[in-house]
Amino acid sequence: MTNEKTINKKPMKPTREEAMDAVRIMLAWAGDDPTREGLLETPKRVVKAYEEFFSGYNKDPDEILNKTFEEVAGYDEMIIIKDIQLESTCEHHMAPILGKAHVAYIPNKRVVGISKLARIVDVYGKRLQTQETMTAQIADSIQRVLDPKGVAVVIDAAHQCMTTRGVHKENSTTITSRMIGVFRSDYRTRSEFMNLINN
Repeated sequence: MTNEKTINKKPMKPTREEAMDAVRIMLAWAGDDPTREGLLETPKRVVKAYEEFFSGYNKDPDEILNKTFEEVAGYDEMIIIKDIQLESTCEHHMAPILGKAHVAYIPNKRVVGISKLARIVDVYGKRLQTQETMTAQIADSIQRVLDPKGVAVVIDAAHQCMTTRGVHKENSTTITSRMIGVFRSDYRTRSEFMNLINN
């Protein structure tokens, strides 16, 4: 019988050497010789690359957003960071998701440094993801920590699992959005945001 502790228990993280062994197995499975000169250093390089690709697991989004400023001369209009470069990885095929994120919020007495919004995109992007989940996580995190009047997130990205394999639709992109607060309840606010990111 499984209990909640068993279900929520994280698997033990493999060692770096075990991870490199796994890469060697995949190279052999693909049909190549992991001991040939050109592939000898590949396991080490792949593990190092994975540390970067999945660095979001080691970062706390709440901590990034916690430092806010209240001396903003009463500013309470929309703040938008558009065209944030997005690099993520599809959890179904472990293929890249590449695109742009647009993030907006309407402050409620306090604002956060603008670079922090780009960092939140990175924190959730640098994990195994679906685009839908990532979009929701970014918006919900900003709403939870900053408690603004509203948050809007739009992501437009190409999925390499769709462009380089499967249906091979190289020009297709996927657009997802999450609207919270006034962005959801007031169509004029939502329209203003959409117009600004599309211009």
